[in-house]
Amino acid sequence: MPSLKDLKNRIESVKSTRKITKAMQMVAAAKLRRAQEAAEASRPYTERFNAVMAGLSAGAKTSGQGPLLLTGTGSDQTHLLVVMTAERGLCGGFNSSIVRLARAKIAELLAAGKTVKILTVGKKGREQLKRDYADHFVDHVDLSEVKRIGYANAQDIAKQVLDRFDAGEFDVATIFFAAFKSVIAQEPTEVQIIPASFDTDDAGGAGFYDYEPGEQEILEVLLPRGVATAIFSGLLENGASEQGARMSAMDNATRNAGEMIDKLTIQFNRSRQAVITNELIEIISGAEAL
Repeated sequence: MPSLKDLKNRIESVKSTRKITKAMQMVAAAKLRRAQEAAEASRPYTERFNAVMAGLSAGAKTSGQGPLLLTGTGSDQTHLLVVMTAERGLCGGFNSSIVRLARAKIAELLAAGKTVKILTVGKKGREQLKRDYADHFVDHVDLSEVKRIGYANAQDIAKQVLDRFDAGEFDVATIFFAAFKSVIAQEPTEVQIIPASFDTDDAGGAGFYDYEPGEQEILEVLLPRGVATAIFSGLLENGASEQGARMSAMDNATRNAGEMIDKLTIQFNRSRQAVITNELIEIISGAEAL
């Protein structure tokens, strides 16, 4: 049975931990507001961009011509998986859920005899995947020094992906991230970015426009931007999801610390009461002996 001193030290230790988790919860809440606003602000542009691209790509596919970023190489043997996670932990199952989805995809592709290459963005995803799939890594993007994700960060990642595609290193590219739904809900998501795939139902009235200089030329310019846009959208969704998950995890940790303090305090009081009772018994017994 722990001594009174041990219990007191444990209570003070848990109280200190609770202060830390509470502070982290408040910081995550402040960062979440900015990250959520950034993610939500990007959605209308992404949706409209995809709608325009859906109309353009539909016309290109009908004519049987189009850039390789749209039509593909004609093969799906080699896959590049861009796994985007956080640089830091203490955010519940946020990182693990993305890695779990990526692992399922990797296992599926390998079982089908495909070649898999992995580009990781974020330290936590790389740490979880390297045990089983280190041989499949081709590169890593470190964003630990980036305070606020910008479009330039997405462009850097997109440039590397596009350069590898132009060099013939892969046939299909897919990104993995967590789409932000709410503070307690982040949905692991995979999106194929090469060859580009657009839902024709989203095209709206895009097909009724005439484009200058022409669909082919416009697609050659917009498709690389589409890759960067998809990656940027994924990074922003990840940023909001990470802060939401961390806020929820730290809130749970703070609650658990409070419950532990209550239990330890009860145990401490009972132990102290037992010590006092034993001392009184010894004093009374000694007095009766005299």
